[in-house]
This record gives sequence, C-alpha cells and structure tokens, in this order.
Amino acid sequence: MSLRVAVVGATGAVGTTMLAVMSERRFPADEVVPLASQRSAGKRVAYGTGELEVRALAEDAIDGFDVALFSAGGGVSREWAPKFKEAGCVVVDNSSAWRMEPNVPLVVAEINGHALERHEGIVANPNCSTMQMVMALKPVHDAAGIERVIVSTYQSTSGTGQKAVEELRAQAEAVLGEDPVQASVYPHQIAFNVLPQVETFKDGDDYTTEERKMMAETRKILERDDIAISATCVRVPVYNGHSESVNVQTRDDLSPERCREVLAAFPGVVVVDDPAAGRYPMPIHAAGRDEVLVGRIRRDPSHERCLNMWIVGDNLRKGAATNAVQVAEQLVERKLVGTRARAFAG
Repeated sequence: MSLRVAVVGATGAVGTTMLAVMSERRFPADEVVPLASQRSAGKRVAYGTGELEVRALAEDAIDGFDVALFSAGGGVSREWAPKFKEAGCVVVDNSSAWRMEPNVPLVVAEINGHALERHEGIVANPNCSTMQMVMALKPVHDAAGIERVIVSTYQSTSGTGQKAVEELRAQAEAVLGEDPVQASVYPHQIAFNVLPQVETFKDGDDYTTEERKMMAETRKILERDDIAISATCVRVPVYNGHSESVNVQTRDDLSPERCREVLAAFPGVVVVDDPAAGRYPMPIHAAGRDEVLVGRIRRDPSHERCLNMWIVGDNLRKGAATNAVQVAEQLVERKLVGTRARAFAG
C-alpha cells in the first residue's frame, strides 16, 4: 500500500528532528507532508537531501493521511488529533495530551510495542525523561523485579524548546559581559544556575507536572501500578541531553555486575561504566545518538537490594522524535494503519 505521512509541528525542534530521523531510517513513506501554523506556511524544511514545503494545518489539509506524527503542543493535539483520527489516520502524539487516557497506548518501541494492537486511532509518546529512564528500568525489572524508584533529573533547555536554548545562550553572554540578565522563558535565570522546577505546580501539589508525569507514565509503560516512585525534576544550563540519577530497589538481589550485563543486552541501551578511567555517560556524548547511555552502576550502601545508576539520553531524539518514528514503523509493520485505522474513523 502507498503510505502518506503528516508531520504536525514540522518547524519546531522535535518536528525537524522527526523529519531527519525519518530520512535516516528510510521510513517507508511515499509522501511526507510537513504541517505547521499558518505563519509557518510556505517555509521549507530539510528532508533527506532535499526540502519540503510546509503547509498550514487546516481542515482542508488533513485528509488522505495514514500516519501523523504530532509535536505541536497539547492544545494542538487535543484539537487536531481527533480530526485526523476521524479522517482514518493514526496519530502518534508527542505531547502530554493523551498519555494517561485509558484507551490510548503509551508506547516505548523497545518495551511495549504490543500495546499498539489495541490502539483506537491515537498512540502517545512518553515524556522524554520518562522515556530514557524506563529504557534502563525495563531490563532491570525483567531480571529482578522493581519495588521502588527514586529519580532526580538534570534536564536540558532544549526540552523546553528553541526559545529556551536561545535564552540560555543570551543569558550566558550577558553574564560573561557583565550585562543585565533577562529571563522570560523560565521564572529565573538559567545560565550558570540550576532550577528545581520543570514545568508547573498545580494548586495544592508540591510536585510539578513533570514529576507527576514521570511517576504515572512509568507505571503505565511497565504495566505495574504497584511500583513506588518519587521524582525531583531539575532544569540545568545544558543545551541538549537529559541526565538522571536513579536509585532502584529490586525485589530480588541484583549485583552491579549482573545489572551491567542485562542492560548491555537490551536493545537501545549502551553501558558506559568505567568511572576510574573517566568513562561515564554525559550529555555531550549522547547528543545525536538514539541510544540511552547508562553508567555509574553501583550498590547503594544503605540498602542491600538497591542500585544507583546514571542515565543520559538525547531528549530530542530517543526522548521524542526517534521513538515516535519507531512507533510509526511498528504500526506499519503490524499492519495497524490503513484499513484498521479507518475502522475507528467517525
């Protein structure tokens, strides 16, 4: 069958990365159409060795697609994903809009691709921080069971968007030039600073929306409601690449040596763990890679069944764009687009 694919939010950081990943992986599309807001219509975006013209996201532009990759924010997804679904298209959405809906699969390609079989026209891509963490947790869970997880994140500014990256650069130049610092994207200066707030606090909740996402999404992806999880999410002055310090309490004993073995054998995970030689994961090493890097694997001296590990990933690639493309690939391979998708239309 011929395959027609839309990329919604094609001019954003994740959208352009989606197009790059589709080209790199030779996604089997006969036609790829970039869609964005009216103000971006007519712009050209790179795809492979050429360029594609961006079209405006509008009612008359959504018919005839088999798959749509969304990365345009929750509001756009809430409005437009159902319209694409009604037109017979399967949506893979990168926002938080649909992740915790009971009838929407929340999928990491290497972990729970089987959940795609029950899709009803919309599939959710997990939060970038959740994504890289569960890539390391899944093999540990399979080997020894997981009872409890404590995670602290060190999240880059590209997770907020291109304006945040530009703000970090401008603030760093201002500080070094001893000029006044302006903050608009974040509530405080991010350059040479650390912000213990990622996203927002809802009334009456001491945890941010990002922290709540990590806790709820991890349970849904691993299909284990009984895993105890606590998260602290932090924004750091890094352009790209999220890092995480994770403490895992297992049901059965798991040595650091065995942990390294099961992680190294899991697809999409690379163990980088020789701290004495200065070898451990860092954001600059993860940039541009689709693998999740794990290191500093060691026993927690305060608990006999706890391990500490350090997890790093490119939040724009595996944390967002690459997984969305992998999910779309699996939808095609499992023949879950086309006729199957049109059964849910209307």
